[in-house]
Amino acid sequence: MIIRAEGIKKCFGNLEVLKGIDFQVSQSEVVSIMGASGAGKSTLLQILGTLSTPDSGSLLIDGTDVLHLGSRELSSFRNRRIGFVFQFHHLLPEFSALENVMIPALIAGRSEKEARSESTRLLDEVGLSHRLEHKPSELSGGEQQRVAIARALVNNPAILFADEPSGNLDTHTKAEIHQLFFDLRANHGQTVVIVTHDPALAAMCDRSLFMRDGLFVDE
Repeated sequence: MIIRAEGIKKCFGNLEVLKGIDFQVSQSEVVSIMGASGAGKSTLLQILGTLSTPDSGSLLIDGTDVLHLGSRELSSFRNRRIGFVFQFHHLLPEFSALENVMIPALIAGRSEKEARSESTRLLDEVGLSHRLEHKPSELSGGEQQRVAIARALVNNPAILFADEPSGNLDTHTKAEIHQLFFDLRANHGQTVVIVTHDPALAAMCDRSLFMRDGLFVDE
């Protein structure tokens, strides 16, 4: 298992958001998590992605006990082994598409030449070889999301986490972005965990899990 989470609990004040989640994902599996707003999906994704810490439970990612890493070790692990794609692309507006993709590679200590080469290759793979020097404001929503996906992949992470990755897109663009995740899995063996409200995307996944009130349930 590339992800093994057991007994994950999380409270915010008196509100128990996650009530003892067990969750496993195999290498190269694409899994979706569905559920109503407030069910705990995004909170779980943030914990799995090491952006948030549970109140209790255990979490192994790619063989590493991430809950016992120091802050510097955890930041390095996240940068190298985990990729994120969010509903809102979080691209830096003053940088080009190419520069946005390069940033995580430079943070990881790769040379500018290597970062540029890998970023160019990934932008070509997601269909944006003609938009390398365009800034986010010059790109469509779908193009911005493709840049965000390339950025998430630039350090060849073990796992890609996506939170409502097509939530703001039109139907045609949404279908293209959905297919892109599976093309990436086919080409790179990527493991992908997707939080989504979109039943079409969930139906494409190897498994689709449903959350209600902080627990996985049978839909």
